[in-house]
Amino acid sequence: MKYDSGTGWPSYFEHVEGHMLSQLDFSLIWPRVEYHCARCGGHQGHVFDDGPEPTGLRWCNNGAALRFVPA
Repeated sequence: MKYDSGTGWPSYFEHVEGHMLSQLDFSLIWPRVEYHCARCGGHQGHVFDDGPEPTGLRWCNNGAALRFVPA
């Protein structure tokens, strides 16, 4: 689900159903869709409609919100 969007931010075209909630964010001039953790409410990033198929969405994640754990 991760892809190189060319934005410099970790980007995904899909999310894990039931783990993210969204709301409108009016902190900039235009409204954006902000998504956050359904469990703790922590900010994860924003959703844009310029992503690749099959969803056409770009879940642009705040890199500081990620923690990578070796398998």
